Formats: sequence, structure tokens, C-alpha cells
Amino acid sequence: MPGNFYFYHMKKVYLDNAATTQLRPEVVNRMVEVMSDIHGNPSSTHSYGRSAKSLIETARKNIAKQLNVTAAEIIFTSGGTEADNLAIHSCVRDLGVQRIVTTGIEHHAVVYIVDYVAEKYGVQVDHVKLQECGTPDYNDLEKLLKNSDKKTLVSLMHINNEIGNLLDIDRVGQLCREHGALFHSDCVQSIGHYTMDLAATPVDFTAVSAHKFHGPKGVGFAFIRKGTGLKPLILGGSQERGIRAGTESVHNIVGMDLAMQMSYENLEKERAYVADLKEYFKTQLKEKISGVKFNGNCGDAANSTYTLLNVCLPCPAEKAAMLLFTMDLKGIACSKGSACQSGSQMGSHVLSQVLTDEDLNKPSLRFSFSIYNTKDELDYTVDVLKDYLEGANNK
Repeated sequence: MPGNFYFYHMKKVYLDNAATTQLRPEVVNRMVEVMSDIHGNPSSTHSYGRSAKSLIETARKNIAKQLNVTAAEIIFTSGGTEADNLAIHSCVRDLGVQRIVTTGIEHHAVVYIVDYVAEKYGVQVDHVKLQECGTPDYNDLEKLLKNSDKKTLVSLMHINNEIGNLLDIDRVGQLCREHGALFHSDCVQSIGHYTMDLAATPVDFTAVSAHKFHGPKGVGFAFIRKGTGLKPLILGGSQERGIRAGTESVHNIVGMDLAMQMSYENLEKERAYVADLKEYFKTQLKEKISGVKFNGNCGDAANSTYTLLNVCLPCPAEKAAMLLFTMDLKGIACSKGSACQSGSQMGSHVLSQVLTDEDLNKPSLRFSFSIYNTKDELDYTVDVLKDYLEGANNK
């Protein structure tokens, strides 16, 4: 059985942490405890229900405290996509928003709901110009906000999930305040990795997913600034202060709370470790692969997240299609874009707006890192890439 032997013993390297992260063991243990011991419906008034409700409200308070907001401003959801949909859809349907200002490189959770409300409600959509690196042009954003009297929602993500660019979220929020616009920001790639004071940051709505910071999949939350008047997207019971109907997933919420607490308690040490991995990987790629490029701002430590690199590799177009497949065969998990588009044969909508036509014909891979990665894994990955590219370029 040599084939099975190879499968079970080949090296396995997980470098797709921007798609999802490994659960911390402490989070798994805590979730198992809750699933074993707390089985009441949190909407029930008996003791079983009150026990479940208490865990949810404690988690809400903990998360709110970490972000310096009130507990009432945290609404639990199934994840970032639902939170994005809730904010954008309700702003148009219920709050009178007639225009959305965004970019063409947002996550599909934003792109598709913006397209939907534009078609359904006739909302005007304006796109902010991008700098060459892919970061929104703040001067163009200011012009767009100045040149319209329509009630406007600005939707710009804090960290781009494919190229890692950091948005100056405070600057954007201040521009929105000055011009009377609402501001929504997808913070899925930043919460748990960066400290944020949402009381001070002028953002009205954010979206967060637990599985991006070593928490469980299928749970997240929306920050909804008090007084905005947002209405529910999902109708039914009165859970989540009437904003999100449906029985809460108690064990997932508790797991998210613990994962978030641990992420911030260990942030300085773990951030330094992961940032060092990224810098090491970047250096090894430059030393061993001539012609390698880093897409967007991901190669600039000051202007990108420390958690990912999006790498454009020197490879003939006819050999590019097999690269990701080869990486998988070698036990290396990475991505050619966001996991949400992995089933699509289309190229990255983000890279299509930031790369030249020449570079778009070359393969680009996203590598994203966590505390569970090692430099030995990165050395192995660079060697696999080097071998593949040497073979592709010599045929």
C-alpha cells in the first residue's frame, strides 16, 4: 500500500490562515464543556435557559469591553458575511441610503450585496479610485463625498483579504463624519489581530468572524453603533435585541469570546512571532526565486497586515494552472484568492485591478500565517516553489 503510506506520511503545511485558522485547544475544550453541560434554549425563562443566556451576555460584555463599546452594540451573527449583508441591506431599505461609495476590491460579501441593492432599490454606486498599490485614494473619496447631496453609505474594508492592504480607517471615518455619510467597514481580517477602539474610531458598522482568530466557524458579530436605527435582515423571534432572529449558538459564541480574549491577551508576543515568519518568508523568496513580486502593499510591513503575503511568481502562463494543484500534492495549503471564490474558475477580482496584464498572466498565490506555523515549514514551501518554477521555466 505505498500510495496510502505516502498520503499519511507526507509533510503537511497549512498556510491559508486568511481563509480560516486552527482552533486553539483551550477554545475546543471550553466549547465541549458548554455543549456537554449547557443545553437550555437561551430564550427560555427556566434555569436551563437562564444559564445559557448568562453565557451569551457575558460573552457580549467581554467583546464589547475589548472594543470599548456598549454590550448593546454587539449583535451576534453567523459570521462576517451575514454582518455585512445586515448593515448594507438595512441602510438602503430602512435608513434611506441612496448612494453607496465603495471599491471594486472589497470582499464578495460586500460586492454582491452592493450589486443586489443597486438592482433592487436603484441605489447609485460609486467606486473610489485606487492607488497603484490597491489602497483607496483618500482624496478621491473626499471628492465623491463632497459632490453629492444623496444620503451616502461608504463601505471600505479595513484589511484587504487578498493583498493585505491596511485602510486608514480613522481617516475614512472622519471624512464620512464631516460629510454626513454612514461608514461600514468589513473588519474580518483585523479584529483579533489589531487592537481597535470603536468608541474612538468613527465607524458605524463592522463585520467580524471568529474563525479568523482561532475561534469556531459559523459565528461572528456585527458592531452596530447605537442610534443608527438598523433593522433586522432575518425575521422571527426577538433574539439579539430584535436585530437578529434565531436561537443563538451558545457554544460557538462562548468559543468566540475565549478566542478573542486569548488573541488580545497574547497579541504582542504572537504578533511579533507571526510578523517574523512573514518577513522570513519574504526574504527567502527573494533570495531563492529571481523575479518574484509581492502584490499590493503586502511586501510593505508598515502598510499591510502582518498575517499574509500575496506572491506573483515568474512562471510561463501555460504552466501556471498546475501550480496550486502541485502545492496541494506536496501537502502545502495556500490560496490563489479568497476561499469564498475557490469554486470559481474566474480570476481574482482584486488582482485584476492592481496588476498589469503581464503579471495577471503569471500565477499569484496567497500565503497566510499563524502562531502554529514554523520557519521549517516556510523553508519547505520555498523549496517546493523553487523546484516547480525551475522545472516550468526549463521546459
